[in-house]
Amino acid sequence: MEILSSRFMLHPRDYDRSVSFYRDVLGLHPMREFGAGATRGIVFFVGGGFLELTDRQDQPPAPSTELWLQVRDAEEAERELRAAGVPIIESAVEKPWGLIELRAADPDGLTLIFVEVPAEHPLRRDHRSM
Repeated sequence: MEILSSRFMLHPRDYDRSVSFYRDVLGLHPMREFGAGATRGIVFFVGGGFLELTDRQDQPPAPSTELWLQVRDAEEAERELRAAGVPIIESAVEKPWGLIELRAADPDGLTLIFVEVPAEHPLRRDHRSM
């Protein structure tokens, strides 16, 4: 099996509200839009991947589902999210595993984890020299 691409699909309860959140609050850029009415959708660039919003869902997202987004500065991200009125679940804090993580909620309550990888963290090391 050869995986060529991937995307995370969300089925928000309010499509327009979620598109506005991801486009206007988080600043994601659309890769493509498709369909019309109840079958419309949008795909956003998210770093090296994609986030697709499509269809309408009456149920909230499962608590076991979270979206991990790497940012350069978690504290700056928190200031921007607070200014936009985004609910903060947990302020930016360094976790025992060395990453700085901020937890917020999208309009449907999906947990968004904004992660800053500090310069000294092993994720930034060149593992070829190990």
